[in-house]
Amino acid sequence: MPELPEVHTTVEGLKETVIGLTISDVWTNYKSLYPPYKNQIKNPSFFNKFKKEVIGTTITSAERRHKNILIHLSSGKTILIHMKMTGHLMYGEYEKTGIGKGKELWHKEEWEPVDTNKHLHDTFNRHLRLVFTFSNNKQLVLSDMRKFAKVTLLDTPTLHESDELSPLGPEPLEKTFTFKVFQERILKKPTAPIKTVLMDQTIIAGIGNIYSDEILFMAGVHPESIPKNIPEEKLQDIFSHIKPTLKKGIRFGGDSTSDYRDITGSKGSFQGKHNAYRKTGEVCSKNDGGEIVRKVVRGRSAHFCSKHQTKY
Repeated sequence: MPELPEVHTTVEGLKETVIGLTISDVWTNYKSLYPPYKNQIKNPSFFNKFKKEVIGTTITSAERRHKNILIHLSSGKTILIHMKMTGHLMYGEYEKTGIGKGKELWHKEEWEPVDTNKHLHDTFNRHLRLVFTFSNNKQLVLSDMRKFAKVTLLDTPTLHESDELSPLGPEPLEKTFTFKVFQERILKKPTAPIKTVLMDQTIIAGIGNIYSDEILFMAGVHPESIPKNIPEEKLQDIFSHIKPTLKKGIRFGGDSTSDYRDITGSKGSFQGKHNAYRKTGEVCSKNDGGEIVRKVVRGRSAHFCSKHQTKY
């Protein structure tokens, strides 16, 4: 699932490509009457309303909150997109190819024949579920292999009071995210494993599986450590590595260990900078005699050094 650096990278791509463009059409092949989707474009009735609301509006700005992409429109509405496990947005020239397996499909002309731009043929870029067409005849598309992404429409003035955003914790890259704030948030779950707490979006917004492993590796704290038992100086260590680790993820264009791709359909490169995540069995990069171990913690994989990450 894309985490804060991947969503940030996507939003920066949107700022460079779609701001000021007017939406002329919207297409989707999501279709579900499952009750939890009633206020998402997966519900055909909601999508019909969504389409009427957004066509003819202009994109005025884009921002990130937590793992949500917020696309603000001239109408006073905001499109909220959560990419979930396998979603990513791309911008370019796409065309409708007609019918495939009884359904309409969208296609990028450069996919055929095969050319030197390998990312255009990346299988993860081909699962197009949502297409916005703009007045310049280019498209913003959502590729979502497993169809888990969430797209809805909210009123901009009350956006942060919505059910989607109001429960979220503070943003870790903001200046207001101080050690005092961090400590107070972490100790709201005093007996849960520290990795689980870091990933709890109501505690801190945006940190997921990859970056929690990397943060704890750098801080030298075992992922099963209990917050109330962690000495304050070690909490300081964790805090001190949050911003640098997330900023490093942003600097390298996000993590494409799995299916994340940027606005051009290209991979990020943070996966080449891992110290712990998916490094099971490898020698610790600190050369401390330890090796990277994988263990399931509260249903999620944790990767950590067997030597220098202390359990509290």
